[in-house]
Amino acid sequence: MRPGVVAALVSASLLTLGAAPPGGSLAPPLPARMADTGGGTQLITAVAPGTGSTTGTVTWWDRRSAGDGRWVRAGSAPARFGAAGLAEGATREQGTNTTPTGLYDLPYAFGIRPAPRGTAYRYRPVRQDSWWCQDNASRAYNRWTEPRPADCRPAEAEHLVTYTAQYAHALVVGFNYHRPVRGRGAGIFLHVNGRGATAGCVSVPAEAMRRILRWAEPSRRPHLAIGTTGGATAITRY
Repeated sequence: MRPGVVAALVSASLLTLGAAPPGGSLAPPLPARMADTGGGTQLITAVAPGTGSTTGTVTWWDRRSAGDGRWVRAGSAPARFGAAGLAEGATREQGTNTTPTGLYDLPYAFGIRPAPRGTAYRYRPVRQDSWWCQDNASRAYNRWTEPRPADCRPAEAEHLVTYTAQYAHALVVGFNYHRPVRGRGAGIFLHVNGRGATAGCVSVPAEAMRRILRWAEPSRRPHLAIGTTGGATAITRY
């Protein structure tokens, strides 16, 4: 093989692995390449290869408060997405089993099991009468309710305590939460893995979810960014 070809292959391998070529530098960390990170100093990114993907990677990041203010990775885990992949959050439709892309705040945490030691987030325990209403006709649309109100049909609500694996620990995702649009979607969380792809949430292994809860600090305004590696729903757009 010609020397020039060998050099080119070595250079390409270095770039693939994330190593800096001679005289070069690494690409900026993902948060530094995004259009918005929510304005805080903590960020969670959930990235899928494409909109048809049901798996990807969740990474949580810290922004240094001193020096160069650089984003550094605090942890990472394999992720699962909706059974039908991902969809643009601004136009997503309820009942499509897609995970909404975009940048969202994380209002509070909850779980069937007690909060992991060190959790700083407000943590709401799941009880027998805890429900998440997804009924478009209900005044409680996209809200936790105890008990389930009469105008929220049980077939259009999640009885949280029945999801013993997924809701052992979870964070509410602010998708369609603060000013709900009927038909856009409800009950989007970052939670523990179930048996497979989700109905539209992002899920991670149980230990990763515990680590995220111990790491997240509300005073640092963490957000969750969901997107793909490229295309119209690229995470760098959000």
